[in-house]
Amino acid sequence: ARLSSAEVSTALNEAAAEAAAPSSPPVMVGGMAVSVGAPKKQPGSGLGVAAARNVVFVTSEAAPYSKTGGLGDVCGALPPELADRGHRVMVVVPRYANMAEVNKGTYANAEDTGVQQDIWAYGQNHAVRYYHEFRDGVDWVFVDHPVFCRPGNPYADEAGEAFDDNQFRFTLLSKAACEAPLVVPCGGVPYGDEVVFIANDWHAGLTPVLVAANYRPHGVYLNARTLFAIHNLSHQGVEPSTTFEGLGLDGYWYKALEWQFPEWARAHELDEGLAVNLLKGAIVTCDRLLTVSKGYAWEVTTPEGGWGLDKVIQEREFKFDGITNGIDTDEWNPAADENTFASYDHEDLSGKLQCKLALQRELGLQERLDVPLIGFIGRLDYQKGPDVIIDCFDRILRHNDVQLVMLGSGDTDMQVAMQAAENEYSEKFRGWVGFSVPTSHTITAGCDILLMPSRFEPCGLNQLYAMRYGTIPVVHATGGLRDTVQQFDGNANGGQGEGTGFSFGPLSDEGMIQSLFEAVDVFRHQPDQWERMQVRAMTQDLTWGRVAADYEQVFEWAMADEPFC
Repeated sequence: ARLSSAEVSTALNEAAAEAAAPSSPPVMVGGMAVSVGAPKKQPGSGLGVAAARNVVFVTSEAAPYSKTGGLGDVCGALPPELADRGHRVMVVVPRYANMAEVNKGTYANAEDTGVQQDIWAYGQNHAVRYYHEFRDGVDWVFVDHPVFCRPGNPYADEAGEAFDDNQFRFTLLSKAACEAPLVVPCGGVPYGDEVVFIANDWHAGLTPVLVAANYRPHGVYLNARTLFAIHNLSHQGVEPSTTFEGLGLDGYWYKALEWQFPEWARAHELDEGLAVNLLKGAIVTCDRLLTVSKGYAWEVTTPEGGWGLDKVIQEREFKFDGITNGIDTDEWNPAADENTFASYDHEDLSGKLQCKLALQRELGLQERLDVPLIGFIGRLDYQKGPDVIIDCFDRILRHNDVQLVMLGSGDTDMQVAMQAAENEYSEKFRGWVGFSVPTSHTITAGCDILLMPSRFEPCGLNQLYAMRYGTIPVVHATGGLRDTVQQFDGNANGGQGEGTGFSFGPLSDEGMIQSLFEAVDVFRHQPDQWERMQVRAMTQDLTWGRVAADYEQVFEWAMADEPFC
């Protein structure tokens, strides 16, 4: 007979307590023989505060299996780093096994665990299966259900239209994730209920609510803690209030998810605008709240950056931490990058000059080391601010001896504007419509300056990649851009200078132009200062090890407090 979650939890905790060594005899959990290994080693952080934890990430994407942006990068890179530091780490993510992914072999090494759970949602039970791959010290657990196997990306079809049942799809994910530590035998034994959940963005936002509402009242996850990480507050998982009944929560918890659209966003005068907001539910029920930079942690508490949730977040600000993301310094390594023309490092930058000449040659621009080569890499949309650059094409290009290349796709009007500029400024501008990871490496290595006029940027990765490659960022001082790019000051440190780039704010054409040409002036007239700035940028600690250490501190803070709900 199938055991309840509480019975499974009790059996697992007893089994773990009785097991004294890797050779411990198998124990029975729910009729299944499993072996319980020795405890994991203590983390190697040297902080003296972190104990080894069972950590469970819940996410809609994790590289290399699925990725549409920074969320996939974080949930693909941070778990192995935590595992390397001695934690037992699981990542629960959908198995997007559509035909394209099957043909690519994305899940070729993930094995069916044989575990099937009936998940109640929207009036009936839904059978989900769990697949498992152990890679880089991490248990990658894939939730399998037909709703995850459609053509397209994790959120939308091939035409870019969002799936209309995304709330249902990610409700299944959160519910399956809450069961996974109890029932999936990773390495022979499930994790049990003494775990730290890290739920990411609205897609996993129901996880802390479920732990508080459906598990702790029955004695399960009493010693667990739920962390909720906001990667982009503008996406919140808002659906009509009538969908609450399908979530499988007692009516008591409706207030946690309750949301009301402002009057201007309602369909008609009689529309009360009542809705449920999964991201809001996570904020008010999680044990601790995280986001991807200190700057963004402040911005989301303001009316301008809070997307309607600023007052809700303010109520949790004493349990709210901003931890700036890292980057994969093996993938983004100018000393060993297969996508660049030459290799280089901070001790010998001559290879960067070769990369610049090669990029100019590939783009059909004049091969000149003395002309500043400026780059933009990003989506052509409102957030990333390419329209600010487009509006300034004439001021940047007509009377200035500079070159500009833009790589990105998105808004059709912006794409057309880039193509028109290429015709008008054929000797100075190239617009590359589309996106290619190898090309982004080539541009990052070949440019002197990276321009990022983002309207908001929770963390930002391109400025980190740029600094790693000695390409100086010019950024709008918002969110993570403010945190990671230190303004250049040539008079500091006895004239040796300080800073890793240039920033401006508030966002305006004039502010961007002034900051950009301040950078151009230093490039042209202060080459020694420029090189020192490149070296400072390249030698920063941008690794995930730094991030993991900060997460470990939050684990300790979370465990020191009683559960919030």
